[in-house]
Amino acid sequence: MIVARPSRLVPSTDTERGLRQLCLAFFLAALAFLVFSAPASAAKIDDQFRAWLQNDLWPEAKAKGISKQTFDAAFDGIKPNLKLPDLVMPGEKPKTPQKQHQAEFGSPGAYFAEKTVRAVTSGGRAREAANARTLAAIEKRYGVPGEILLAIWGRETGFGAAKMPYDAFEVLGTKAFMSTKQDFFRTELLAALEIVQRGLAPVGAMKSSWAGALGQPQFMPTSFLKHAVDFDGDGRVDIWNSTPDVLASIANYLVHYGWVRGRGWGFEVTVPESVSCSLEGPDQGKKISEWAGMGIKRVGGKPFAASELKAQGFLLMPAGRSGPAFIATPNFYVLKEYNTSDLYALFIGHGADRIAHGDQNFSGSWGPVGDLHRSDIAALQRALEAKGYDVGSADGLPGFKTRRSIGKWQAKNGQAATCFPDAGLVTALK
Repeated sequence: MIVARPSRLVPSTDTERGLRQLCLAFFLAALAFLVFSAPASAAKIDDQFRAWLQNDLWPEAKAKGISKQTFDAAFDGIKPNLKLPDLVMPGEKPKTPQKQHQAEFGSPGAYFAEKTVRAVTSGGRAREAANARTLAAIEKRYGVPGEILLAIWGRETGFGAAKMPYDAFEVLGTKAFMSTKQDFFRTELLAALEIVQRGLAPVGAMKSSWAGALGQPQFMPTSFLKHAVDFDGDGRVDIWNSTPDVLASIANYLVHYGWVRGRGWGFEVTVPESVSCSLEGPDQGKKISEWAGMGIKRVGGKPFAASELKAQGFLLMPAGRSGPAFIATPNFYVLKEYNTSDLYALFIGHGADRIAHGDQNFSGSWGPVGDLHRSDIAALQRALEAKGYDVGSADGLPGFKTRRSIGKWQAKNGQAATCFPDAGLVTALK
């Protein structure tokens, strides 16, 4: 039987030394794990990537007419960029990003911060005169007004000032190998190889954004092949350095998606309470004369042009009753093809108006919308879906199908239709 001595209640010098050595050993082991395990894992992924290139991608590229010389040049020194978003490590399943899921959805008005809009409009006006001949020639050929092209150019890359720091083959290769949208990026990667194979751009010029979009118009490679044009007549398409090619390529893109010559994008309007906000959407169009007959008027007392009264228009209320309202033309939805967002298309239309007519803001103001989390809005969307409403997608973003479904539910339940999510709705629909 061993009896502890009172003096042993206080650790001895030997015991202290032993504990320090043990802690140091644990620290060094942890440090070694951090230092060596990540590179080892990255090296393993690099090896898997190279095997995927040769055994999976190369046979398909070869079948599409890509030479081995082009293929090898494109991927010379390329490794997966593990810092890119929306990646899925080999052997793992996709996960919903917590940040994206929980991010607050603020007022749509934040998208139209004056500093952001003015950078596009003042920059557009500054370049309008310098490119007047080019813009006039493009409008004559394609029917797209110069101010629309300038607004897109400014919004996408700050008129070419934004740097394209990524290698397109690194980005597209990484995402085709290990992203949540592998099929989409594989198609774009093969298109990028085709661009090089056809001599449309050398490998070294294939600089892109973090998403693989190319040049000043931010075209994905498939869009480059379909829409990019040589407008300066130098015998090659250059959306990285040639302003005429950049602007004409944007116009060609819009025409291919149905731009209607002679019509604008839309008009800001006032919508009386007697007109339900649930009438919004590109699938609920009416002749503009019909909207006018319901009491909808252009702001500022301007009448609708006679030619517009006979044409189709669509109610657009991006913040429901908590923001400005518009009658959009089919050209608005062509702008939306450039970036599938109502706010983006509205930004371009509004920016173009300001480039052409001066920096006048919307007449209607953007009201508060409660700063809900995207998860709250997604829960509301799922609740509406369960009740038979079409919200488009329960993604936490209130698109027009969600907005009008909210309005229909509110009206059905004896509430004033606002057509926009708020905390009370989230609670009521749980």
